[in-house]
Amino acid sequence: MKSFSLFSIVLMCIGILILDLLTFYWLQSITQFIPSSLLKTSIHVLFWLFSIGLITSILVLKVTLDDVNPIKKQLLISKFYGLAISSFVPKLIFVIIISVLYFSNYLFSESESLIIVPVVGLLSGFLPFFVILYGIYIAVYKFKVHHHIIKSRLLPKSFNGIKIVQISDLHLGSFNYAYEKLEKAIEKINKLQPDYIVFTGDIVNNYAWELRGWETVFSQLKAKKGKYAILGNHDYSDYSTWDTLEAKQENSEAIKQFFKKIDFKLLLNEAEVISKNNEHIAIIGVENWGEPPLKRYCDLQKAMAHVKTIPFKILLSHDPTHWPEEVIDKTDIALTLAGHTHGMQAAFQYKKLQWSPIKYKFKHWAGLYQHKQQYLYVNRGLGWLGFPARIGMRPEITCIELQTLPNEPKS
Repeated sequence: MKSFSLFSIVLMCIGILILDLLTFYWLQSITQFIPSSLLKTSIHVLFWLFSIGLITSILVLKVTLDDVNPIKKQLLISKFYGLAISSFVPKLIFVIIISVLYFSNYLFSESESLIIVPVVGLLSGFLPFFVILYGIYIAVYKFKVHHHIIKSRLLPKSFNGIKIVQISDLHLGSFNYAYEKLEKAIEKINKLQPDYIVFTGDIVNNYAWELRGWETVFSQLKAKKGKYAILGNHDYSDYSTWDTLEAKQENSEAIKQFFKKIDFKLLLNEAEVISKNNEHIAIIGVENWGEPPLKRYCDLQKAMAHVKTIPFKILLSHDPTHWPEEVIDKTDIALTLAGHTHGMQAAFQYKKLQWSPIKYKFKHWAGLYQHKQQYLYVNRGLGWLGFPARIGMRPEITCIELQTLPNEPKS
C-alpha cells in the first residue's frame, strides 16, 4: 500500500463503498424473506460493521504505514490485501448476477423468482468467498509438480535423461518465517532426485532480513550434480527507499551471500560449462531483464561470451519477456527457464485449457512454449506476493527431463 498515493487509496475506498451500497440494496431483497426482524437487523448491522471497519482500517493503515516496522508492515499489507479481495470479488459477482436475474425476471414466473433470485444470489456471493478462502488457507501451500520431457537434437548423448528441477519466485518474506510451510516442497523436490536444481529469481520481496533462518530449510535441497540460481526483479532492493546507497548495496550483497549459504551458485551474467564423457552443455544465468519501468541488469552477450561453441545451452532468465526479445531467432539457446508472472496466482484450468487475466500482460505466462527448436518454460512460482492466495494456480515445482533426439538422416 505504500506504493500508492493517499488519493489513490481514498478512491479505492470510495469504490468499495459504492459496491457495498449496491450489495446492500440487493441484500435487502433477500433478507426481506426472513421472518425474524431481529435476525434481519443483525445481518444488516454486521454487513455495515464489516464494510466500515474494512474501509477505516485501509485508511488508517495507509496513514500510519511509515511508522510500522518493516516485518509487521509486510504482514499487515498482505492480510488487508487478502481481506479486501475476499470481500470485493464475491460482492461484485453477487451484484452482477442478482442484477441480471432481476432484470431478466420475465423469464420466470413471480413464484419462481421468489425462490430463484435469492438462492442463486446467495450462492453467487458465497461460492467465490469460499473459493478465495480455500486459496488463502489451503491451495497456497498445495505444491504441485509439473513433469515435462523436452527432446532436442542439440543435446549430447552423454546428457540424455538428465533431470532438472526448477523453482522460482519464493518471496520468502511472505511466509513470515513459517519455515514448516515449505518443508513439503523440499520433500517433493528431493524425492524427484534431480541432477540439477535451478532457481529463477525473486527469493525475497525486498529485504535481506526476510532470509533469516531459511538457510536451514534450503540447505536440505539435494541435487546430484549441482544447484544454480539467478536474481529476480525483487532481489535488487529497488522497491524500497534507502537512507544511503551503501545501505541498499549492503542489502543486495546480503541477498547474494545467502545463495552461498545454501550451496547454490549464483550466476550474474555468466555461464557454467558442464562436461561429461568429453561432451558439454552450458547453464547460462543472466541478471534481470525487465520491461520498463523495471530496471535492466541483463547482459546476455557477456554471459554467453565463453560458451558460444557449446551445442546445448540452458538459459536462466527471470522475466519471460526476455525470450522473444533477445533469445529466439537471435541465439542458439535451446531451453530458457523463467518465472516472474506467478500465473497471476489466479487462473481457470480444465484439462489442457488454461486461462488467466495475466495473459493480457504476458504472452508467455505459464508452462511450456516452443518456437522452432527453442523452448521456454515459465514456472508459476512457489511462493506468493501481495494477494496471499492461489486460486486455480497452485504453487509449482517443475521437473524437466532432457532427452536426445537422433539426428535426421541425410537425404
